[in-house]
Amino acid sequence: MAFFKPMISAVLRKFARKDDGAILVEFALVLPLFLMFIGISAEFGRLFWSYQSAVAGVRDASRYLARVAPIDICLNGGSLAGYGATLESIVEEDLTGTTIFPNSIVINSTAGSLTCVAGAYRIPEVPVATVTASMTITFPLAGMLSFFGTSLGTTTITITDQARIFGQ
Repeated sequence: MAFFKPMISAVLRKFARKDDGAILVEFALVLPLFLMFIGISAEFGRLFWSYQSAVAGVRDASRYLARVAPIDICLNGGSLAGYGATLESIVEEDLTGTTIFPNSIVINSTAGSLTCVAGAYRIPEVPVATVTASMTITFPLAGMLSFFGTSLGTTTITITDQARIFGQ
């Protein structure tokens, strides 16, 4: 055994001085963190894009109501209930009728409501249309976020916009 001791210590000293695979080991340690950072960045970018698309759709729907609803809707006791399907298509689809959201984003509901605000000067009551949309976002990379202790798999967001009704 005494004969092998100098040979083993010489081999261990030679092995300790070599650093041929150090870069590969460092890469193997950093790669999972880098991929996690890329995945989380993609998720938040998709979340932001979806939210901005929904905000733009709700804003367009409220502008639509501001133009097509009659100006005297408050005086006649009308409602905006008949515009529900059109508002939903404005929020969810582009001009060609194609859904703008991926499958993991669902518009739960889209509703328009009417508020009659006491006016002055020329109009006794000013009609104001409010469009509200509720959307649920399911994160496809939610399993990756569970490493950080959060169980954020889905989130529900409500978006609201108002516009004064100017009529046809």
